[in-house]
Amino acid sequence: MCGICGIIHFNGQMADESQVRAMLTVLENRGPDDEGVLLEPGVALGHRRLSIIDLTNNGRQPMTDKQLGLSITYNGEIYNYLDLKKELLLKGYSFFSNSDTEVILKAYHAWGDDFVHRLNGMFAFCLYDRVNGRWVLGRDRLGIKPLYYVDEGDRFTFASTIQALKQAGAVRPELSRKALHHYLTFHAVVPAPDTIFENVKKLEPAHLLIVDQKGTRQKIRYWDVMFTRDPAREHLTEQEWTELALGKLEDSVRRRMVSDVPVGALLSGGLDSSLIVALMARMEPSSLYTYSIGFENVGDEAGNEFVYSDRIAKQFGTRHHKIFIDSNRLLPNLETCVAAMAEPMVSHDAIGFYLLSEEVSKDIKVVLSGQGADEIFAGYHWYPRVMNGTRGALDDYREAFFDRKHEEVLKVLHPRYHGDDVSTRFVREHFAQPGAEEAVDRALRLDTTVMLIDDPVKRVDNMTMAWGLEARVPFLDHELVELAAAIPPVLKVGNGGKYILKKAAERLIPRDVIYRKKGYFPVPALKDLRGKYFNFAREVLLSDRARQRGLFQPAYVEKLLAAPGYHLTPLGGSKLWQLTILEFWLQKMGW
Repeated sequence: MCGICGIIHFNGQMADESQVRAMLTVLENRGPDDEGVLLEPGVALGHRRLSIIDLTNNGRQPMTDKQLGLSITYNGEIYNYLDLKKELLLKGYSFFSNSDTEVILKAYHAWGDDFVHRLNGMFAFCLYDRVNGRWVLGRDRLGIKPLYYVDEGDRFTFASTIQALKQAGAVRPELSRKALHHYLTFHAVVPAPDTIFENVKKLEPAHLLIVDQKGTRQKIRYWDVMFTRDPAREHLTEQEWTELALGKLEDSVRRRMVSDVPVGALLSGGLDSSLIVALMARMEPSSLYTYSIGFENVGDEAGNEFVYSDRIAKQFGTRHHKIFIDSNRLLPNLETCVAAMAEPMVSHDAIGFYLLSEEVSKDIKVVLSGQGADEIFAGYHWYPRVMNGTRGALDDYREAFFDRKHEEVLKVLHPRYHGDDVSTRFVREHFAQPGAEEAVDRALRLDTTVMLIDDPVKRVDNMTMAWGLEARVPFLDHELVELAAAIPPVLKVGNGGKYILKKAAERLIPRDVIYRKKGYFPVPALKDLRGKYFNFAREVLLSDRARQRGLFQPAYVEKLLAAPGYHLTPLGGSKLWQLTILEFWLQKMGW
């Protein structure tokens, strides 16, 4: 995994190399091992490398195949690259490296734009095709790897982060009313292609964006997941679904063990990470590194789940590391944590992942993580509510998940940012799309293809890559996602959620780990703002920069400051913290 960036001039002028170098400077943490720039009339590509596959100079980027007239800057991993390489060798292609990067170049040449269907992995790339005068930008099916861009006039600028785009002078500090509404309503999720800035977009997951020297743009969606029942599978038993799910997950874990450096695991002690560790242990029985993090308790809120992670580590004989974080480290590291966010993220566990990644990166470069299981296998508490509700899927989902009603959003924001209830409209339109007939399937599809991508997945990518640590997510293998979508809802939502996954886990891990109360990444100090954490929020929101910005209405801010523990979202998040992070992130952006 790496950091990528580039500038395309449709009028053929030479790009400013200093702007590409400036972008690479802020991408260094994503790729601390190497740097490269390709500069030609009309195009400049930049790359920061985290060396995982083919550690030699042959794997450097931007990579050019002179014979084929192709170049690429690419971030991610293609897990089936060796299989693809065998196919391409049979077609007569020769290779100068052992990297998955070169396989992408050859695959594009062999199969054209359809090559992306053959890729199993996580990726964001810009491929330059000199022969046909075009650039092909792509993002993986589940949006694991980020790709932001500004498309204005004769210039197209792209990068792995918005901060990098700002270094190239591409970002205007004009906030999007639509994105602000989503941020305050949809649990800080701003669906692609929008971002918090009006002129900055992010490529939608499972899309190619093709631009040519004439400035023509074409966007292609190459994958979608269908939440429909396959007649060929309608007679499958619970046991057969369980075996299919476990088999696909094991295949996914095996793919994600492909690496030229050791691969470890983040082990919370919950069902998802424990199941991944159990499967990894089958493949790396004597050299599996696992890592858990914990904080001190705050009141009745437990700060760690070491009792469970210790048990799993002992059962599978992993080389386990317990990382205890003194809460005094939270506030001093918050500034750099927020600076590492490509977009503002409200979830309090971002700082937990940030500090965990710092420690893990001292030992290892690649870890597997359990994100995605709750969305894919229906683990959240609102799925039974949506499935069994009588008010309708939209109302049930909105009441369970939305942080605020539209009327409250209008009280939060200065009137110049007021607009329509775009968040409700977005969910309504998403639910109305074909391919998901049952109410809970519509909620699962929305969470899988939108919320998951722009909340937990983005959070893990940003926080791990801030320390040059690659996180791979087995539950987001697209074949596993397709299988899970086809499972009848009752076999997912039953018994508190993730029914089929729990049945699969019974074959590998202890029942009391599987069926215990659902836990979340614990950072208690930021769930209940007190003392210095409250003072921090107050200073940010009442600062001169915040007053000059005038984003929030003073009366609403004062109401939250007067009773921070009272004003919580339906998911238990702090509304005060939500405003604080947005304002602080804008300040860290330099505005």
